[in-house]
Amino acid sequence: MKNPHPPMIAAMAITALTLGACAGYEGTTEKSPEMAAQEITPSAPEVPRVTVTGEIIDTWCYVTEIMFAEGTAHHQCAVWCAVGGIPVGVLGEDGKVYVVLKVEEDSDNVANPRMVKIQSHKVTVDGDLYERDGVNYLLVTQVADDHGIVNLTHDDYGIQPFGE
Repeated sequence: MKNPHPPMIAAMAITALTLGACAGYEGTTEKSPEMAAQEITPSAPEVPRVTVTGEIIDTWCYVTEIMFAEGTAHHQCAVWCAVGGIPVGVLGEDGKVYVVLKVEEDSDNVANPRMVKIQSHKVTVDGDLYERDGVNYLLVTQVADDHGIVNLTHDDYGIQPFGE
């Protein structure tokens, strides 16, 4: 007859073997000098402080290229996206996108009212830069300068979302 519960039998066997192996162990929390010397202490990588100048963008429209995602031609959509929880970023003058994870002491990182207010603005920010798998993340410590909305209009870029 086939066993109807093979996983349960296997788990019980592993538990019994583990308990049996540990039954005679009288361990100590003290470490020999050799063991202590072999321990590796993890160290956090140094986080660079940066200053980035660029436009506050909604990352969805920018990355997907659904709409021309810059300036006054895109301002209202950028506000809606930010309020809806789309990550906000800075399109730096260096051509890189920096995803904003936090602004100053604000605890909100999704639909942050401060970021909604400055959508489509050209800003200069200071912050901590984290790079992972080709993505730039920015913890903004200060919005140093706000130049207002970038003036790229519908006349320049067509009617949103698809132009004419």
